[in-house]
Amino acid sequence: MGLKGKKVLISGASIAGPALAYWLGRHGFEVTVVELAPSLREGGQAVDFRGDTHLTVLERMGVLDDLRRLRTGGSPMVFVDEQGKTGLRLPADFAGGDIEVLRGDLARVLYEHSLPYADYVFGDSISELRQDADGVHVRFRSGGARTFDLVIGADGLHSNVRRLAFGPEEQYVSHLGYYAATWSLPNYPGLGFGEGSVGVNVPGRYASVGTDNRNPETARAFCVFAADRLTYDRHDQEQQKAIIAEAFAGVGWDVPRLLATLNDADELYFDSISRADVPNWSNGRVALVGDAACGATIGGMGTGTGIVAAYVLAGELAAADGDHATAFARYEHVLREYAQGCQKGGDRTGKFLAPGKLGIRIRNWMLSRPRILNWMLEEGKKATSLDLPDYRLPRPAQPSKSVPLLTASQL
Repeated sequence: MGLKGKKVLISGASIAGPALAYWLGRHGFEVTVVELAPSLREGGQAVDFRGDTHLTVLERMGVLDDLRRLRTGGSPMVFVDEQGKTGLRLPADFAGGDIEVLRGDLARVLYEHSLPYADYVFGDSISELRQDADGVHVRFRSGGARTFDLVIGADGLHSNVRRLAFGPEEQYVSHLGYYAATWSLPNYPGLGFGEGSVGVNVPGRYASVGTDNRNPETARAFCVFAADRLTYDRHDQEQQKAIIAEAFAGVGWDVPRLLATLNDADELYFDSISRADVPNWSNGRVALVGDAACGATIGGMGTGTGIVAAYVLAGELAAADGDHATAFARYEHVLREYAQGCQKGGDRTGKFLAPGKLGIRIRNWMLSRPRILNWMLEEGKKATSLDLPDYRLPRPAQPSKSVPLLTASQL
């Protein structure tokens, strides 16, 4: 069918969405990205890239140097007990990989690089999908309607596209027994141990705080706690703050001061630690990428996997000359085993950060041994290794003109 005039709608403007928009645009597709949030999401925890595969894709995108300038410098981790006594210290590369950046910084860089190749629509979302031989007929929450050749869900673990085109979330997302939260707070005297983060462990709970090397006036709290599946409104932050406060009531060290800052937090991330397993990443003209297809909330190297998946999906669509059936099958063949291997790390995140009493002692003892720690770091790099295809780009690195942004009303 050829690529010219091939219209693709991407749902989600966080990480995988803008990365995919960039590559599809470079290959000649006409791309629209729709995002529920009114603007790019700021803040968030640090995310990392590790190994040659991640770095190669970032370099081919032309963003590697930008991210190196924005890198946090890594986040050493210190684990203490309720009296502040250190039980374990981990080096920056344990959590930070080869490059660590704040999630908000990464999202902005990817958005800016993709902007000349895609139209972005903020403050809207897909409300209905209907496929036929002519394409995917999409209705938006704002009331607009358009037809696209393909629709890609890059909208995370709780994917709206997956729900509409594949079925209810409960069929694909498994709760792993823990919840996580993070929010920003002002730095204060005596906070933490300087660079990196310091956190307290009690059985089944972990609460930490870390400073931003590039902005010493700001700190970030991060909490994990064990719990069965909770019922709450994902859009009600006050309810979520109450859940966090109850989960950490009575914990010592600096936790009362951290909880006191929660009331004034204007941006809070709170979610279950979960895993997405979708048997087939495509359904007709609709496909999933990143966490929507094979994600883990924390620890599953989802950011790096999403970047790689966007590169492969766009490349296979171009290689198949827009034949989505062939391209989607090839995309999944190349990526599934790799993504699932990376995803396994997320199954262990909650147990690592917030284990039981015996688990705390075993973790601290094992990772205090340099040989064991170095082995784990090497295994982490091996997990991100992929024989990466090299897709030919038909377009110059810079378009001849910029593309105007659409508003929700123009959909």
